[in-house]
Amino acid sequence: MTAQSKRLPHPRRSIAAATTGIVLAGALFGGSFVAAAQDQSAATAKDVIFARKSMMGAISDNMDEIEMMVAVNKIDLDDGHEHADTISIMLLAFPHLFPPSSNQWKPNKPDIDPATDTFASPDVWTKFSDFYKRAGDASKTAFDISQANKVDDFKKHAQELRAACNACHSLYMKDQ
Repeated sequence: MTAQSKRLPHPRRSIAAATTGIVLAGALFGGSFVAAAQDQSAATAKDVIFARKSMMGAISDNMDEIEMMVAVNKIDLDDGHEHADTISIMLLAFPHLFPPSSNQWKPNKPDIDPATDTFASPDVWTKFSDFYKRAGDASKTAFDISQANKVDDFKKHAQELRAACNACHSLYMKDQ
């Protein structure tokens, strides 16, 4: 068995990584040329708030899978790597879903729509460089999980990622 055949890419991971790469590349590069000529008025702050809530939900689902493996002490490194890689990629994109127009927090707002009303603290925008750095650091920690070849390293980085998530939420997420 050759060194290359020992670690073949997981088919689902390869498909997910390729799809994510294509989508991100298209959004970042293809969209940037077209966007200048397009009318962007159709995209509302509520749309971007919904998008970031959807992305955070996906990050949370993947984190739940990692934490469940750790909690029951049945860690499948290949599966865990896939979840961590997904989190890492999403956290790189996440801060870009906070344009100034989506700074719409209003305390004690009646009839909050859980899908399109924000719980992002106005501090996200006044301390954006810190928010951006925290997302990048958390992305790096998720990447470290995706590269962990030992169960103990996987567990350690998973705990670090949970701590990073909790710290960011305590600073930048409001609760009603």
